[in-house]
Amino acid sequence: MTVPATTLADVFAQHQHERPDAPLLLAPETGRQHTYGALGADVAALDALLTAQGIGAGAHVGFLLPNGLATSALFLATMIAGRVTVPLNLLSQAPQLAYVLAHSEVRCVFVSGEQAATLAAAVALLPTTAGATSGIAVVNIDVGEPLASQLPPLTGTAKTAAPQANDPALLMYTSGTTGKPKGALLTHANLLHAARTVAAWHRLTPADRVLSSLPLYHINGQCIATLSPFVSGGSIVTPHRFSASAWWGWVDAWQPTWINVVPTIIAYLLNAAAEGDAPAPARPFIRFARSASAPLPPDQHRAFEQRFGIGVIEAMGMTECASVVFCNPQDASQRKYGTPGLPCGVQARVVAVESGEVLPDNATGELQLCGDNVMAGYWNAPDKTAEALTPDGWLRTGDLGHRDSDGFYFVTGRIKELIIKGGENIAPREIDEALLTHPAVLEAAAVGIPDKNYGQDILAAVVLKPGVTTDEASLREHCIQALGRYKTPSVFRFVDELPKGPSGKVQRLKLLD
Repeated sequence: MTVPATTLADVFAQHQHERPDAPLLLAPETGRQHTYGALGADVAALDALLTAQGIGAGAHVGFLLPNGLATSALFLATMIAGRVTVPLNLLSQAPQLAYVLAHSEVRCVFVSGEQAATLAAAVALLPTTAGATSGIAVVNIDVGEPLASQLPPLTGTAKTAAPQANDPALLMYTSGTTGKPKGALLTHANLLHAARTVAAWHRLTPADRVLSSLPLYHINGQCIATLSPFVSGGSIVTPHRFSASAWWGWVDAWQPTWINVVPTIIAYLLNAAAEGDAPAPARPFIRFARSASAPLPPDQHRAFEQRFGIGVIEAMGMTECASVVFCNPQDASQRKYGTPGLPCGVQARVVAVESGEVLPDNATGELQLCGDNVMAGYWNAPDKTAEALTPDGWLRTGDLGHRDSDGFYFVTGRIKELIIKGGENIAPREIDEALLTHPAVLEAAAVGIPDKNYGQDILAAVVLKPGVTTDEASLREHCIQALGRYKTPSVFRFVDELPKGPSGKVQRLKLLD
């Protein structure tokens, strides 16, 4: 009788026994393939290296790396080898990175050549004692090469004790728009529950293959695009970065059964397709596309499905929940546009922001969540943990939304980003979606700005489609027709790009910087 796996190490042991020669990681730029058996060599080599440096079970190991075979292998191998992986945001500047290095207490950081200078600058900012170094070991690797081939040869037979279900596995820092980032601590049990939920929801099997270019320093790239295929025994096509010009070539060459995207990718793929006349070829091997990490405007959702003939399953995740919160059904006939879907692996409720009273259907309040994938807490921040988790274990998400009579949840914005104009609550997303229907607009984001008469008024930042022009008057008239004068922005700002987190989610409050 097979004992059920309770950790990622258990899952990997089963894969090594059942499918050592099956592909796990596929690099489209080079054609390299990395098998489940090869990951075993990565785990052993990493364990030996860390053990030799006195970095034992439960220690925090970071990486500051772009996507690649070695990055994906390192992400998995660190947790399988009983350490806690700490992905570091490639967009961080030295002072921000120094804060995370110090707060997370990492013992070792893996870095590639391009990021080495930023890491060195961050380490130089760390406090030292009695002239000692920071105590952080730095290992340089090439993300395109197999991990084990770049680590010292194995010596001895010592092996770190296997992790247990409630042991921490992942320390993931949130990309908050205000204040210092918080480190969500996720256990093996949290991650396994989340990954198994996604695998079951999308009916993933060892025959499935995902194409995803989402960064491995974001929870979506980690849990949805890596851990879910991993627990189901499938394979992952992992390019170094997103490329609209290369995307469909990768699809045709590697024939993934599903693609993992965010709304920004959908927008850029649609815009690139609009520049050509040829219709999209049929790709029946793709079962679905999954879009999460930010709201997907319904018009773009429909346009993508019509243009490429691929059904899109909109979903929603949170770092604190290992990226599993809501998801639309697998059955296309049961999906809805404009909603991240039904509770997925969690319980959900809507409560009044001030009183905490549970609200009925169609009433707007704060979304709260409870489930086995909800984090253990924030690392070294008991006060922040107490703010985020209710005494009975519900996570306060900070998201505003409601549930309809069919049980689908709708997210209208963040509590901190809600625009309150003359006492009326205005969801920024409503303005975004109106602007996206203008023929010249590629991306848009609205945010509240101070106003002496109304308390707040509205600013809209707009990214135009390449080679297309328009003016403020055209945008204003478009919004008046779609939204009415009261919700029409008083200020329009044309920008080259919107400030975004690693998943592509717009960070609205940074528009005010």
